[in-house]
Amino acid sequence: MVKRTGPTNKYLKELIIKLKKLAKANNAKIWEDVALKLAKPTRKRIEVNISKINRYANENDIIVVPGVVLGAGSLTKKVTVAAWRFTGRAKEKIVAVGGKAISIEELTKTNPKGSGVRIFA
Repeated sequence: MVKRTGPTNKYLKELIIKLKKLAKANNAKIWEDVALKLAKPTRKRIEVNISKINRYANENDIIVVPGVVLGAGSLTKKVTVAAWRFTGRAKEKIVAVGGKAISIEELTKTNPKGSGVRIFA
Protein backbone atom coordinates (compact mmCIF):
# COMPACT_ATOMS: atom_id res chain seq x y z
CA MET A 1 0.00 0.00 0.00
CA VAL A 2 1.22 3.49 -0.87
CA LYS A 3 1.72 5.95 1.96
CA ARG A 4 0.26 9.43 1.43
CA THR A 5 3.01 12.02 1.52
CA GLY A 6 1.10 15.23 0.85
CA PRO A 7 2.24 17.97 -1.51
CA THR A 8 5.79 17.69 -2.81
CA ASN A 9 6.16 21.37 -3.75
CA LYS A 10 8.25 22.90 -0.96
CA TYR A 11 6.63 26.34 -1.31
CA LEU A 12 3.18 24.81 -0.97
CA LYS A 13 4.28 22.88 2.13
CA GLU A 14 5.61 26.09 3.68
CA LEU A 15 2.38 27.93 2.87
CA ILE A 16 0.28 25.19 4.50
CA ILE A 17 2.39 25.36 7.67
CA LYS A 18 2.14 29.19 7.76
CA LEU A 19 -1.64 29.07 7.31
CA LYS A 20 -2.06 26.58 10.15
CA LYS A 21 0.09 28.72 12.48
CA LEU A 22 -1.81 31.87 11.48
CA ALA A 23 -5.13 30.14 12.14
CA LYS A 24 -4.06 29.23 15.67
CA ALA A 25 -2.48 32.61 16.44
CA ASN A 26 -5.48 34.67 15.29
CA ASN A 27 -8.25 32.16 16.02
CA ALA A 28 -9.17 32.36 12.32
CA LYS A 29 -10.63 29.05 11.16
CA ILE A 30 -10.73 30.22 7.55
CA TRP A 31 -6.96 29.83 7.16
CA GLU A 32 -7.10 26.31 8.59
CA ASP A 33 -9.79 25.43 6.02
CA VAL A 34 -7.67 26.86 3.20
CA ALA A 35 -4.63 24.88 4.43
CA LEU A 36 -6.63 21.63 4.46
CA LYS A 37 -7.89 22.24 0.93
CA LEU A 38 -4.36 22.98 -0.31
CA ALA A 39 -3.04 19.78 1.29
CA LYS A 40 -5.27 17.60 -0.90
CA PRO A 41 -3.73 15.52 -3.69
CA THR A 42 -3.20 17.35 -6.98
CA ARG A 43 -6.05 15.52 -8.74
CA LYS A 44 -8.49 16.69 -6.03
CA ARG A 45 -7.22 20.26 -5.78
CA ILE A 46 -9.62 23.05 -6.63
CA GLU A 47 -9.75 24.72 -10.04
CA VAL A 48 -12.03 27.73 -10.47
CA ASN A 49 -12.82 29.49 -13.75
CA ILE A 50 -13.20 33.25 -14.04
CA SER A 51 -16.81 32.69 -15.13
CA LYS A 52 -17.64 31.09 -11.73
CA ILE A 53 -16.11 34.03 -9.90
CA ASN A 54 -18.17 36.41 -12.04
CA ARG A 55 -21.34 34.41 -11.38
CA TYR A 56 -21.11 34.09 -7.59
CA ALA A 57 -18.99 37.05 -6.40
CA ASN A 58 -20.23 40.53 -5.61
CA GLU A 59 -18.49 43.78 -6.49
CA ASN A 60 -15.39 44.44 -4.27
CA ASP A 61 -15.45 40.94 -2.69
CA ILE A 62 -12.28 39.34 -1.37
CA ILE A 63 -12.05 35.75 -2.58
CA VAL A 64 -9.64 32.93 -1.76
CA VAL A 65 -9.20 30.04 -4.17
CA PRO A 66 -7.19 27.24 -2.53
CA GLY A 67 -5.97 26.01 -5.89
CA VAL A 68 -5.75 27.34 -9.44
CA VAL A 69 -7.72 30.16 -11.09
CA LEU A 70 -8.34 29.41 -14.78
CA GLY A 71 -9.10 31.95 -17.52
CA ALA A 72 -12.29 30.47 -19.04
CA GLY A 73 -15.15 32.95 -19.23
CA SER A 74 -15.31 36.67 -18.65
CA LEU A 75 -15.22 38.89 -15.58
CA THR A 76 -17.23 42.10 -15.18
CA LYS A 77 -16.87 42.73 -11.43
CA LYS A 78 -13.96 44.35 -9.63
CA VAL A 79 -12.83 41.72 -7.09
CA THR A 80 -9.69 40.79 -5.19
CA VAL A 81 -8.73 37.18 -5.82
CA ALA A 82 -6.08 35.37 -3.79
CA ALA A 83 -5.01 31.95 -5.02
CA TRP A 84 -2.19 29.43 -4.94
CA ARG A 85 -1.70 29.87 -8.70
CA PHE A 86 -3.18 31.81 -11.63
CA THR A 87 -3.02 31.09 -15.33
CA GLY A 88 -1.69 34.02 -17.34
CA ARG A 89 -5.05 34.67 -19.01
CA ALA A 90 -6.92 34.61 -15.68
CA LYS A 91 -4.60 37.18 -14.17
CA GLU A 92 -4.98 39.42 -17.22
CA LYS A 93 -8.78 39.29 -17.03
CA ILE A 94 -8.87 40.11 -13.31
CA VAL A 95 -6.52 43.09 -13.69
CA ALA A 96 -8.33 44.31 -16.84
CA VAL A 97 -11.54 45.04 -14.90
CA GLY A 98 -9.67 46.77 -12.06
CA GLY A 99 -9.42 43.81 -9.69
CA LYS A 100 -6.39 42.37 -7.94
CA ALA A 101 -4.80 38.95 -8.40
CA ILE A 102 -2.61 38.24 -5.37
CA SER A 103 -1.11 35.23 -3.63
CA ILE A 104 -2.69 33.73 -0.52
CA GLU A 105 0.38 34.73 1.46
CA GLU A 106 -0.06 38.41 0.48
CA LEU A 107 -3.68 38.28 1.63
CA THR A 108 -2.73 36.80 5.01
CA LYS A 109 -0.30 39.68 5.58
CA THR A 110 -2.97 42.33 4.95
CA ASN A 111 -5.86 40.42 6.58
CA PRO A 112 -4.51 37.96 9.21
CA LYS A 113 -7.92 37.39 10.81
CA GLY A 114 -9.53 36.57 7.46
CA SER A 115 -12.49 38.88 8.03
CA GLY A 116 -14.69 39.44 4.98
CA VAL A 117 -12.95 36.71 2.96
CA ARG A 118 -14.90 34.08 1.01
CA ILE A 119 -13.54 30.68 -0.02
CA PHE A 120 -14.39 29.60 -3.56
CA ALA A 121 -14.23 25.85 -3.97
